[in-house]
Amino acid sequence: MVDASTFTVDENNLTMRIQQAEMYLKEFENEVKRAQGGTPIFRSREDALSRIKILNEFAPNDPRVKELFQRASKCVTGSAGNFKDITDDMIAYLKNEEQFVAEFSKKSEQAWNDLVAQYQDKMLEKVYPAPDVMNTQLDDMVGKYVVLDDVQYPLNQFLGMTGEFIHVGQRSTGMYFVKIDSRRWLGPYEAIKRYRRQVDSTMAEVTKWTVLGEITSIAMEIPQAGEEKVGSLVYATVVEPVALYVPGHVVGIYSAEHEKSGYFYGEDDVASIKEGWYTVKSVPDDVTPERLVEIFQQAIKEKNYDLYLDCIHPDLKESDFAKENMRYHWDLHQERFHGEYVYAEVDPEKTEIVVVKGYDDTNDLNNYFMSKEDQEKIASHYGDKVEYAYVTTVAYDIHGKQLGSPNKRTLQRTNGGRWYIREYDVRF
Repeated sequence: MVDASTFTVDENNLTMRIQQAEMYLKEFENEVKRAQGGTPIFRSREDALSRIKILNEFAPNDPRVKELFQRASKCVTGSAGNFKDITDDMIAYLKNEEQFVAEFSKKSEQAWNDLVAQYQDKMLEKVYPAPDVMNTQLDDMVGKYVVLDDVQYPLNQFLGMTGEFIHVGQRSTGMYFVKIDSRRWLGPYEAIKRYRRQVDSTMAEVTKWTVLGEITSIAMEIPQAGEEKVGSLVYATVVEPVALYVPGHVVGIYSAEHEKSGYFYGEDDVASIKEGWYTVKSVPDDVTPERLVEIFQQAIKEKNYDLYLDCIHPDLKESDFAKENMRYHWDLHQERFHGEYVYAEVDPEKTEIVVVKGYDDTNDLNNYFMSKEDQEKIASHYGDKVEYAYVTTVAYDIHGKQLGSPNKRTLQRTNGGRWYIREYDVRF
């Protein structure tokens, strides 16, 4: 930013100063144009506006200054970004989820209390001080149950000689080693991850857990992360989980009979409840590229993972790595639609469709000089026809303000079949 002491203006240098200000203004105009409604840092903004302000105060009636002022005013308005009215249907997914999570939280709390009550007769009389394994008979501890609060995972995770654990407690009051390398931890842990993915995006990555577990043995370990351990040995009881609880959210329960070794409370009912949220349930065979991107957005907002997968090109879903990658980007999309933007508008005027492989029968100029038979004969020698569509979206936050510049994602279809999304990882 410049001021009148450095950008001096008088009758003799007025023309030169106007030219200098216009140079900065052109840079500012180009930055606003490139932003396409977004609001990045405009590096030429202050340099341009401060010069035009000084000129306007010195020569407000000069037609050249008036023109600069009008252009600057238009730029300032444009740099504020684009806006859109956010309607109730655009954020219905947030309200549905909020109501569902609140109800689920109450039921989960009651389910946890009921579960703990089932083991009340076999509970340790007190959690701390922890049992002194050097002075307590093993038979007096094994088979007992305990509820451990503030189990910090992954912070207190460590790999020992006898397994992988989380250490809970202090050396002064005694420790517990929660065993996490068996299905009894992994089953309910993965179940809670499914809950976050399917139901509750407001639940951040969990770092503190409540564990209902069974004492199964004792272990002698150095409870430190890393291969090089410098602390002293600790004797502690080994606790294997029966259930994990994230207060205010969900209960994950171990089950040896369950196909995934665990489930979250109410998991069987989630699909039927969410079915009532869905505004789109399938992808039509004749879907347009623009409509497919809209369906993809709704699938993410309404947590319809099956529909999300159906939007993505089959070639991108074959390997285990590909499946994990799609889940990873599903989680990213969930975070963005809950913390950044709430709606993405498709701009159909910017859609481009190009033939990337095979014969391009959309070239009207070529077709003008060839018969239909000639076109079909040539096309047969080219093999499969593969088309890419590039669809542009603009994202808006809860207040209706455009976030960032428009983004473009690639879609594909083969031999005139159904369109599929290739770039599912692109943000809206």
